[in-house]
Amino acid sequence: MNKEQFISMLKEKGIDLSPTQLSQFDTYFRLLVEWNEKMNLTAITKEEEVYLKHFYDSITAAFYVDLTKEQTVCDVGAGAGFPSIPLKICFPNLHVTIVDSLKKRITFLEHLASELGLTNVQFVHDRAETFGQNPAYREKYDLVTARAVARLSVLSELCLPLVKPGGTFIPMKAAAANEELEKGKKALQILGAKMETIHSFLLPIEESERNILIIQKTKATPKKYPRKPGTPNKQPLE
Repeated sequence: MNKEQFISMLKEKGIDLSPTQLSQFDTYFRLLVEWNEKMNLTAITKEEEVYLKHFYDSITAAFYVDLTKEQTVCDVGAGAGFPSIPLKICFPNLHVTIVDSLKKRITFLEHLASELGLTNVQFVHDRAETFGQNPAYREKYDLVTARAVARLSVLSELCLPLVKPGGTFIPMKAAAANEELEKGKKALQILGAKMETIHSFLLPIEESERNILIIQKTKATPKKYPRKPGTPNKQPLE
């Protein structure tokens, strides 16, 4: 996906990028490649692939959820900032918190946010399990998202404790989302949420399958969740 395709395909979806926003994406790409030489941020470094598989792919969440109003967003295990930083560039009104367990990635994200001139962004070096038990963050977010982090039964336990009752959890998945959903139903029920809808589509150009799940938090998550670091992965709620 070249930049012209990136601009026009987003415009078709009602996202009209300003020169400042386009410059931010340029800077993002440059810094991603620069820092990737020092630390492992991504296996994707060609410009056209980054614009498609990282930037555009991250923004697809906004095709199905209204991000135009001011709201709080938490991105769990964002790695090099996906999906929340591309979404923040497109929707500056978002208040974004990223939690990641690797300090080096947090250092990159702090530098990136400074270079892009982003405001209302916060980066926390922590495991999702301990972050979700911290009263400063627990059930504080309108929207929680994660992309390519873990299967749904595990991911729900890491993310749903952060969502306000009445808020939304948006896992972004590649193929096999229906199978994950089947296994993840019990976890959603235990954690106080229900599946609202699943949006399936093909990523343009390469035509690989994508699924965006919209999960509503209906009541408070029991206090025992998330369990201790490592437990959700070893003993998923299935």
